Amino acid sequence: MGSIFLLLFIFAFHLHRDVAQQSILQTYIIHVNLPEGHGFPGRSLELESWYGSFLEGIQDLNTTAPSRMVYMYRNVITGFAANLYPHEVKELEKKQGFLRATLEEKYALHTTRSSNFLGLYQSFGAWPASNYGKGVIIGVVDSGITPGHPSFNGQNVPPPPAKWKGRCELNNTSCNNKLIGARNFVRDDPRPPVDNDGHGTHAASIAAGNFVLGANIFGQANGTASGMAPLSHLAIYKACGDGCYSCDILAAIDAAIEDGVDILSVSLGTELVQFYQDTVALGAFAAMKKGILVSCSGGNSGPDTSSVTNGAPWILTAGASTIDRKMVATVLLGNKEEYEGQTLFQPKSFQSKFLPLIFPGISGDEKFQNASFCAPGALDDIDVAGKIVVCDIGGPVNHLGKARVVRDAGGSGMILVNEKINGYTIFADPFVLPGIDISYAAGERIKSYINSTLSPVATILFKGTVIGDKTAPSVTYFSSRGPNLASPGILKPDIIGPGSNILAAWPKSVDQNSNEEASFSLISGTSISSSHLSGIAALLKSSHPDWSPAMIKSAIMTSATQTNVAGDRIVDEETNKTADVFAIGAGHVNPTRALDPGLVYDISTHDYINYLCHIHTEKQVAIIVQRSIDCSGSKYKGLPEAELNYPSVSLELRSHARHVYSRTVTKRWRCKFSVPCQHRKVSQV
Repeated sequence: MGSIFLLLFIFAFHLHRDVAQQSILQTYIIHVNLPEGHGFPGRSLELESWYGSFLEGIQDLNTTAPSRMVYMYRNVITGFAANLYPHEVKELEKKQGFLRATLEEKYALHTTRSSNFLGLYQSFGAWPASNYGKGVIIGVVDSGITPGHPSFNGQNVPPPPAKWKGRCELNNTSCNNKLIGARNFVRDDPRPPVDNDGHGTHAASIAAGNFVLGANIFGQANGTASGMAPLSHLAIYKACGDGCYSCDILAAIDAAIEDGVDILSVSLGTELVQFYQDTVALGAFAAMKKGILVSCSGGNSGPDTSSVTNGAPWILTAGASTIDRKMVATVLLGNKEEYEGQTLFQPKSFQSKFLPLIFPGISGDEKFQNASFCAPGALDDIDVAGKIVVCDIGGPVNHLGKARVVRDAGGSGMILVNEKINGYTIFADPFVLPGIDISYAAGERIKSYINSTLSPVATILFKGTVIGDKTAPSVTYFSSRGPNLASPGILKPDIIGPGSNILAAWPKSVDQNSNEEASFSLISGTSISSSHLSGIAALLKSSHPDWSPAMIKSAIMTSATQTNVAGDRIVDEETNKTADVFAIGAGHVNPTRALDPGLVYDISTHDYINYLCHIHTEKQVAIIVQRSIDCSGSKYKGLPEAELNYPSVSLELRSHARHVYSRTVTKRWRCKFSVPCQHRKVSQV
């Protein structure tokens, strides 16, 4: 009897669960085929009627009920987004023209000396040669914008080009010749596209912020802040609120294409997926067909291999590097050993005298684990008053939270020790007390010193902002690495650019003593790198308006450098050894050289489709290119990845195997050869 009851209970549980799943209204992206022989253009009412026909019999006839239709896409895909129950999706699958239904996915945001470090100067060089990006419109898909920030003033910026069709959903005084458009695509949020996160403001100012004198944070990194293309226009598309969802991202890119942007900066991504499943890849393909270059972050999942995202060949994928500026502080131990780190908060009132040094987790007991992380409440029973406290990164609280715990417990200073996986990447944080971030290796030596004496002491020496680090650029530990699992024959990331400790605009002041209207913050991530690349691409577009996205990308990649300031090979901060191609791609971006690369590689839409036929099924290709493709016919036969006219080659080498692949290069600028170089075809072995 008990067994029968258990079986009935299990059956009832599963039945209840299945019914519950059937009752969940969720957002799906629906891919469809256009009817055969259709004659309506992408923006017509007939297209909207076609999309609507798929919901016939599903849409609630009660006129007071909200529409199930969320978005009707016109550019990025042939399809729409709708709120549906799972059983209704099953019914949709039976309809003629249905291709695929994808449950909405959540994407993650990938989170200024850098202009000078890249060779951009106001009076000479690449900036005046490229007109500072004049006439180019950069669309930023992110978390919104902070209107009124000095980085987005319209001073000296010409009016937007006549092709601009966008609109401003901010108040009448917020948009100008710099910030020409701002729209909100976060569903169920009717507010203007104001940035409540900071990520969008930071990214937009790096790409095309105007010149702002006296930018700094806590008095550090002081100088003139500017974006890479300071006279380009900005169009903001808010797609991220509490999260970034795929159908909102698609809608934002759809609008940007229609509005007339030239460059799209998309600093977000998801887990590794195939291109036909990837919202950003789909939107970027549609943008590429319209002549728009899309710059994306490669992800912050390093140093793991095969972690790079946004790996489609029609996307410019950026990894993160350091610049030659540090906010330096040094730990001086009682045994005279010194270890360099970084910090933003460098109080002049701090007296550099030896103080007792303690690591609360030194015993190794489990109950001390939270103490080693300086977690809230973990120091209550430990005497840290007047001492410098060593805290490990990790646990339930972030860097600033640890500093508050130490301060509230009476500590006089903090040494924050990175994890082993962080390698030699060091962050500059705005601690609330005298503190310093150091490497794992340095932390291990400091802990050994504490163990070696009954009375360990230390002090922190603050040295301010230091420029001229000869190891820069180096690859940050968090920068995602190849190989590119979505398409192993395409090397990703394409390029690395500044993405560590970068000062740029911020919605509110981090330093309460600073000017609130000119607030800046320092953050790191491949988002920051891709924003740099978006601005640099705008410089090239302004200088070469006839160049295709592939040509701009080619110029950036073929002109990249593989050495640091000292002339040595670029180092990977994970190991402090030479970085490989899966970390740096073509190398570090060099805007001055990119403006005049001599020869460029171009790739047509036909080439991309031919390549897609090699890695995807016809149905999957149709989802990406928005029409049926015959991959076995005379037009498209499938192009191996290494045969795509890409600026790099990635292939698996086997013993005694010989590979020959062709590339076509085109003279598009001041060619320095004495012989004609138009359409020269070369072979690479």
